[in-house]
Amino acid sequence: MRAALLACLLVLVSARPAGAITYETFINIDDQSDLEDLLASQDISQETYDQLLDLLGRGVDLATASRSELYSLPNLTYDDVDKILAFRSLNKGRLKDPAELVTAGALSQEKLLAIAVFLVVTPPGENPMNIHGWIRAMTRMSVKDKLAPPMLLRARFTAYKHLQAGVAFTTTRLRIGDPSYDVNRNALIADPRGYQLHAPKAFVKWETDSLAAIVGSFRAGFGQRLIFDNSNDYTPNGIYLDDQLFYSPDLDRDCKQSTGELAGTPCPESAPQRYVTPDFAWRDALFGVGLGAKKLEIPSAGWLQVFGWASASTRSIYQYELVDSSICEDPHDTTNECKAPPVYVRPDGNPLQPTSAFAYATLPDVFGEKLVGANVSYFADRRNSVGITAYGAVETNLVKGVALDFQEWSRYPTGRKFGAAGANFSFGRDWLDVFGEAGLNVTTAVDPNGQDATDRVLAGGGPAAVLRVTATQKKEELELVARYYSTEYANPYGRPIAQPDEYDGQRARDEAGLRARYVKTTKRYTVRALLDGWVPPSTVKAGNWQPKLDAYVRTDVKSNDQLRLGLWLRYQDKDLTRGGHDQCFEVITETDPIDGPVPCAGRQLSTLGRATYEPQRDLSLTLMLQHQLLDDNATAASKTSFRQDLAAWGLVMWHPSDDVRLRARLRYLNESISNSAYLETSLSGMADAAFKLRDRDSLHVRVDTKFWLDDRTSTSHREPDPELQLWLSYEARL
Repeated sequence: MRAALLACLLVLVSARPAGAITYETFINIDDQSDLEDLLASQDISQETYDQLLDLLGRGVDLATASRSELYSLPNLTYDDVDKILAFRSLNKGRLKDPAELVTAGALSQEKLLAIAVFLVVTPPGENPMNIHGWIRAMTRMSVKDKLAPPMLLRARFTAYKHLQAGVAFTTTRLRIGDPSYDVNRNALIADPRGYQLHAPKAFVKWETDSLAAIVGSFRAGFGQRLIFDNSNDYTPNGIYLDDQLFYSPDLDRDCKQSTGELAGTPCPESAPQRYVTPDFAWRDALFGVGLGAKKLEIPSAGWLQVFGWASASTRSIYQYELVDSSICEDPHDTTNECKAPPVYVRPDGNPLQPTSAFAYATLPDVFGEKLVGANVSYFADRRNSVGITAYGAVETNLVKGVALDFQEWSRYPTGRKFGAAGANFSFGRDWLDVFGEAGLNVTTAVDPNGQDATDRVLAGGGPAAVLRVTATQKKEELELVARYYSTEYANPYGRPIAQPDEYDGQRARDEAGLRARYVKTTKRYTVRALLDGWVPPSTVKAGNWQPKLDAYVRTDVKSNDQLRLGLWLRYQDKDLTRGGHDQCFEVITETDPIDGPVPCAGRQLSTLGRATYEPQRDLSLTLMLQHQLLDDNATAASKTSFRQDLAAWGLVMWHPSDDVRLRARLRYLNESISNSAYLETSLSGMADAAFKLRDRDSLHVRVDTKFWLDDRTSTSHREPDPELQLWLSYEARL
């Protein structure tokens, strides 16, 4: 099986030169709910979901976007991007209506319609200030909630063409208080959850063709994302606004406490375990100032690009990522002293009375981060450049009285000073583009007692490099990526192309590999393929090298104007030197593991079939069926054979008029079909209606339901069952 699939992919990849494809499938969505469908069906990876979600929130202006920004849009090849830029150049940089690209043959109508949701279009008008923007409000609730529902409010406005401002508010009900040190317990303590109002994102940005400046929450990224990137773009180059909030579609467990100092657990053991609507959430970003000269012209010799940014922000952290470094100087130590310190619930009244402890909680504002960075690049033209990027950061413990640091599996390196520096280049001619970046990181150990001691030492640092080559023809693309990230390359702001396996909490670390991705598109069919092989250098040094493989091939065929068929095969192997089923491919838990990720060496083979029927332009019906074989050594039966999972989806989309869009989804999931008492078996449904109100306003109403069908004890104690959620959102555009 493994050899046959590998041979098939080699034939596809070696067929002929082509260029890069960023996403795993053709992306055609209307909102985040559509992205959830693609993620749930494994049409896209979690990384792609995050990239597209951020891109959906930020938007791209076809009239002003750079080559790298345009390439971040789904479904576009470098050939498409260069045609858009050529059209803009022919029209002296102007693009009043994206539809002009279709008329001029620079972009197909299908691709333009598919990327329309990601585009920022300035509305026509006679307002001299040219003020326009939007306000969005959202809430959701579950049938068994005993708390007021969470609220979300986002607003973004543009004025005078170049000035943009945005803000995001949300209420929380499940977020606990900021932790502090309790000298009586020699542990952390925090207030229980309560209603809070937050404004985690706010920014003001000024951007022209040559200058960019932002104050507030922002993101930044450059080169091949090796040295610095938190933008979630595939090819970032600059500073980006950040006003993104997000949500989890699943309910969250209501009681997250352990026994602590009490005689018994405060959460029910056999009584119903209640699940409630989760809060809206946000990702920690940079907060400060970013400045950039995007184009300093050098007569007859190209231009310079100069960016600098400074940030002072706070960091929340999962409680089990912490370690008391005054007790445990080396987090790799496996003794009890290196476990995360307990976090107790602050009692009412007498502060010394026995109390419970928090479990599986995110602790807000534990660390403060100060960071500075810079990028300087020279562009001979838009395809040929060289540049350097560097940054430095320090994490400051905000909890006084205890020397907190990070566990070895945390994303942040042990030792609270870190940074990286490196150089990148790009080269482009005709159908060929070559990109590369190389650099080093530095991590400095800090005195565990938090003193400003002079005995700080260089704790670590190592090299890393990535080379990306794309070759582009009209209807096909090939991308080749060679990468090496040393075991010592501990850079939490490095987000280059890497597999999701982690070494001490970071993907771009302890990995050497070669990846090929291919796409060919015609009017009748599309073929996508990937072949990625890599090995952790640490296993090579230890003499027990562990090569890994990820490979897929996907075909989508347009049988006729109404019917599209697709088939996707994917094979993943986390250790090609091992066979048998007495190993894991993934670890299934209802909550995050306390002691960090569990290493696995198993295999998984996924097969996904898809059929989409469009009897008319405003109606589509999609059916999908997925089967998975994977190693799972958690039960006696699965140690001798593959575990088998089955999932099926039905999706309906209907636009009865220009002002109404209706959508429904039904999913059946059966994990471990031979053992209903082991993992989840469920039937879930979603119905969504969007109505256009007034001229540019819209109302969304969504209902989610889920029936739990397995025989697990946790399911029999679960409440509510079935689940029922109601979502409401309103958007007003100015």
